[in-house]
Amino acid sequence: MNGGYIQKEALMRNEQEAELALDKYADTVRRICFINLKNAHDTEDVFQDVFLKYILRDDIFESDAHEKAWLIRVAINACKDTLKSFFRKNIVSFEELLIEPSFIEDGNREVMDAVIRLPEKYRIVVYLFYFEGYSAIEIAAILKKNENTIYTWLSRARARFKADLGGESFEE
Repeated sequence: MNGGYIQKEALMRNEQEAELALDKYADTVRRICFINLKNAHDTEDVFQDVFLKYILRDDIFESDAHEKAWLIRVAINACKDTLKSFFRKNIVSFEELLIEPSFIEDGNREVMDAVIRLPEKYRIVVYLFYFEGYSAIEIAAILKKNENTIYTWLSRARARFKADLGGESFEE
């Protein structure tokens, strides 16, 4: 094994592998992109880039959890790259502000809006913890952060939620 990956002879994934990954992880990747980018157009662009990187990757993952964690990490990094771009920092069209993504259920819209309003470092931690069910230890490994940092960020995010959502807060 090489760094957690098993080498494979093919140069890229086949259609069946790609469709299986899309079925399993599309919603997760899309939501991660949206909470970071805050608009549907950039979300779709980054979503497509993430799965293109997945298709072109020629390694086999150790497990489904490893595969999902890799996709999450790639999505986060791709979002950061998009946010750093000059064009993204300086231009936002009015139409983008009015589009509501279809992948966020109506019942979760208020909560997702509150998540989006969080500072960047809290957003992804809250999403992974509450929406994807990752533990703080797993999030720390995915984000390459100290476990105590994750606990602190979750605590601070809960305090903000309590204020933003009128006294309601998330509990573990």
